[in-house]
Amino acid sequence: MSLLPFSGQPAQRPRRRGVASVNAEVRDGIVPAAGSLTKTQDLGPAVSGQNYRLVALIIASALFMEFVDATVLATALPTMARDFGVRAPEMSIALTSYLLALAIFIPASGVLADRYGSRTVFRAAILLFMAGSLACGQSRTLEMIVVSRFVQGIGGAMMIPVGRLVLLRSVAKQDMVNAMSWLLVPALIGPIIGPPLGGFIVTYLDWRWIFYINLPVGVLGVWLVGRFIANIKEDEPAPFDVRGFVLSGLSLGCLLFGFEMVSRPGEGGTAAVLVAIGVVAGGLYIRHARGREGAILDLSLMRDPTFRLSVIAGSITRITQGAQPFLLPLMMQVGFGFSAARSGTITVATAIGSLAMKGLAQRVLRRLGFRRALIWNGVLATTGYAMCGLFRPSWPVWAMFGMLAISGFFMSFQFTAYNTIAYDGVDKRHMSSATAFYSTFQQLMLSLGICVAAIALHLAMVANGHATPALDDFSIAFWVVTSISLSATLWNVRFARDAGAEISGHVEPEVEKAAA
Repeated sequence: MSLLPFSGQPAQRPRRRGVASVNAEVRDGIVPAAGSLTKTQDLGPAVSGQNYRLVALIIASALFMEFVDATVLATALPTMARDFGVRAPEMSIALTSYLLALAIFIPASGVLADRYGSRTVFRAAILLFMAGSLACGQSRTLEMIVVSRFVQGIGGAMMIPVGRLVLLRSVAKQDMVNAMSWLLVPALIGPIIGPPLGGFIVTYLDWRWIFYINLPVGVLGVWLVGRFIANIKEDEPAPFDVRGFVLSGLSLGCLLFGFEMVSRPGEGGTAAVLVAIGVVAGGLYIRHARGREGAILDLSLMRDPTFRLSVIAGSITRITQGAQPFLLPLMMQVGFGFSAARSGTITVATAIGSLAMKGLAQRVLRRLGFRRALIWNGVLATTGYAMCGLFRPSWPVWAMFGMLAISGFFMSFQFTAYNTIAYDGVDKRHMSSATAFYSTFQQLMLSLGICVAAIALHLAMVANGHATPALDDFSIAFWVVTSISLSATLWNVRFARDAGAEISGHVEPEVEKAAA
């Protein structure tokens, strides 16, 4: 299987010794033998594909659709709730159903890409996402839009992991941070456009156009994929793990819907049953997958310490990332009484802050290293979002805008670092499994973030005796989700000091001195 399908296969040269190798030499007091870098050579191509930036931008067109769709929808939830005749907090199920589909079907993305080819799966996923968008625009009830969003989610489940897999297979480690930054540029433009666009559509048009705008972007994406992305597939793909797929899907589905129903009045019994089924199914999956080659979610990947820590710490931090787009527009529209258009012009600040960070990520990581950057930046990012709980209508707009921009800046850096370092020790044979595994937990925790936010908001309303959410209720919800994410610091400190050194180019001072 060619790893560099976009610009031809360049002549291979020996991989230069990276900083990680120098660290190992100094730590062990020896120089590695010639054959000791075999595993490092298996982590990816020695030279990046000539067109990897173009490929990243093409893949990002799919991200653009997803991020615009999510941010626009969050702005429109109160208006949609009125049309459907439900309370605004109940609209969380429209977000959860989409993320639920991602969590269930992402595990299958790697196997399908290996079997049918990345271009075939990627293009089909975009078409399915477009079909779901069209169905969402035609929905007349909450139940209809939940089903339509689930269809969208199936398409999204295939787009992002397969696109990330293609990029990882064409980029050398020293170019990984740069490639990830290129991949995320249109994805960051999406949230910038999303809130004001959503506010404009809801205020002056019909919220259904939120979903129709995906169609021209999807058509362009299908054409670009067919023209520039090769149909990479494995010569001998692993057999599809049907039993594992059923058990993992049952577990994730029941857990997410169980958590979501906790926030609904009178649904406590049903929620408890769903959570119990999810726990049992999860236990059965672990028993099924343990020591099994080709499991739909390969648990053996967690033996790699860098991958394991990135999954755990990144998952905990994503609770805040999932909750923030749900809580912030609701607080500004329901709690502050702002229009959807005004709310959108403020919440766009997080995306602007995220975009401003991208040019600095490589330099910061080279100076601080992954471990130190993740520890301190994680605290700053989470604290920034906790400040949202102090927002009040009397605050100047510029103050709220500035705080959100700063928070978006730090949080974007955090996830760039997590997404990059996760694959530092994964060899190319397990790359498809790793991207599916990582993406599954990423989406699972985004879904859980929405659920935790909805539950915290509902419990705060009950405790304060409020029929509709008040400002104090939103404050409590923000502080609950950010306090959970802050605990990721306990895992960030466990990263090795030289973790991801070959990617970042960072050398610890004592190592640099000894090497000199």
